[in-house]
Parts: sequence; structure tokens; C-alpha cells
Amino acid sequence: MIPRALSRAAVLAAVLLAAPQLARAWGANAQRLVANKAVETLPPDIRGFFEANRDFLSRHVTDPLDWLAKNPSTERRNHFLYLDHYGKFPFNSLPRDYKEAVAKFTKAKLESSGVLPWQIGVYSQKLTAALRDHDWEQARLAAAYLAAYVAQAHDPFHTTENFDGHLSGRPGVDLRFGSSLVGRFSIFFPMRPNDAMFLRDPTDHAFDACMSAHAWLENILLADRQAREGLSDYTDEYYDRFYNLAGAIVIRQLTDAATDVGSYWLTAWINAGRPQLPPQ
Repeated sequence: MIPRALSRAAVLAAVLLAAPQLARAWGANAQRLVANKAVETLPPDIRGFFEANRDFLSRHVTDPLDWLAKNPSTERRNHFLYLDHYGKFPFNSLPRDYKEAVAKFTKAKLESSGVLPWQIGVYSQKLTAALRDHDWEQARLAAAYLAAYVAQAHDPFHTTENFDGHLSGRPGVDLRFGSSLVGRFSIFFPMRPNDAMFLRDPTDHAFDACMSAHAWLENILLADRQAREGLSDYTDEYYDRFYNLAGAIVIRQLTDAATDVGSYWLTAWINAGRPQLPPQ
């Protein structure tokens, strides 16, 4: 007979193994790349401050991934939005106003399906407040955390309950797409993000980013399947094929993420009253 304590431990282990491993999607390298490229999108009025803090932003943009690893029960909901829990594109059943969404679906339902766009809205407000208060240390941190969540909104596997391809028979595709391709090929990425622009509604824009990312899922899953044909494992040949088939999607999503991160930073500065930023 299995001891009760051991049985509970086995059940807990099984639950943890079955839980979505969201940190496996966009990896740390991808998030650092997005934050670094976002600096290049900024106008001269604020670029100097962010340029001086490139290293700081690169170090701290991965902090939310650390929070997720340490406190998954409280942090996990902030990293995704399962759009497929709300019908079909354009997912009109989900209100973009948080209070309206809670009234319609309950807070528990929203949190189980993810609150990523609203989390982006929260950190956009935090950065705005820090800039308005001239709290430069908090502004640097809020800018890094905001960049992390905005980057995740551009990861297709943060927008679906098929978060790692397990529902399509492609387990681990999120890691192969968002981490392995970046690690292997990012030195060749021709990333040229657009200039940052003012966002009228940061939360609404985050929903649009999630929907745009979600639209690439079937293309990625098909590319993963085609790249593996005739191979017994995920070899170098597989990754060369996968990059040829899906690399353009990786580059596009990371580039758009960098443009959006810069736009969120610029928007927070404008909404804060365009304060004079320190040189570092």
C-alpha cells in the first residue's frame, strides 16, 4: 500500500508536470532581444534615458519569468490569454474592459484563461505613474517588466490552450519555435522595428497584439510537422528546415514586439506629461 504522504506527493508531481510551462515559449534570449531593439524605436527626447539603461533593461526584462517559476499559482495568469476559450476569431464574446469581462465571465474564469492584456495595461499605468513622479528607479523597473509582458503578447503560444502543441500532437513546439530558433539563428535576424508611436488605449492594443499572434498558430504547427518529416529526432536538419519554414514568423513577431515595446514606453512618457528624463 502506498503511504498517504507519498501518494499526495505523486499527485502533486503529476499536476505540476501537466501544468502549462509558459516560461518555455519566448525564452530569455528572445525577451532580451526585444527590449534591446525597442530602444532603437524611440525618438530623441527619450532615447537617451533608455539607451543608458540598455543593460538594466536586458537584465530585468526576464524577471517576470523568474516570478513565474517561483510563484506559478499567482503569476501564471499574467503571462497568457487563451483566446480559444472565447469562441472563434475575432473573439467578440470577450469584453476588453476588465470590469465588464468579470461581470460576464467571473474573475475565476478570467484568471484561468489568462489576463495578459490587462496585465500590460496595469504596467503601462505603473510606468506612467513612475515617470510622472520622477521616480526613475521605479520607471526603469516598470519599463523592463512592461517589455516582458508586451513581448509575450506577440508569442502565438501565449494565446492558446494549445500552449505547447500537445493538442495537435506537436508537444514542445513552443520551445522549438520561441527558444531554439532564436538561440540558433537570431544572429541572422534582419530585425528593423518601426518607429514607436503613441497608443490611444494600451490595453486595447495588447488585445490586438494577442489576436495577431494567435493567427500564426496553424502555420507554425504545419511548419513543425513538415520540418520533422522523414527524421527520427529534432536534428540540425530539422531546425534548418523549421527555420526556413517558420523563421519569418519568428522575426516578424519579435520585430513587432520591439516596435510595440517602444510604443508603450513612448505612450507612458507622453501620458506622464513628457517629463525631462535624466541622462542615465
